[in-house]
Amino acid sequence: MAKPIVLDQEWLERIATQVNGLEYGSVLITVHDGRVVQIDRTERKRFDAATAKTGQTGQQRQEPTNSTDKLKAVNG
Repeated sequence: MAKPIVLDQEWLERIATQVNGLEYGSVLITVHDGRVVQIDRTERKRFDAATAKTGQTGQQRQEPTNSTDKLKAVNG
């Protein structure tokens, strides 16, 4: 029979911290021998395709011509 999961206040706070502010994604809680041993957080960012191409002001953005230009456009 499975052991009951032991959760103290510290683990509850850790789990709450990982879930708070998460808009899209998942929180995976790993349990070994009835005890929480690990928390994994995977966060996804979603972008509206129309906003990404036109920017915030609605003006058309110039598309980069090669991969180096793409990196520059994203970073600066």
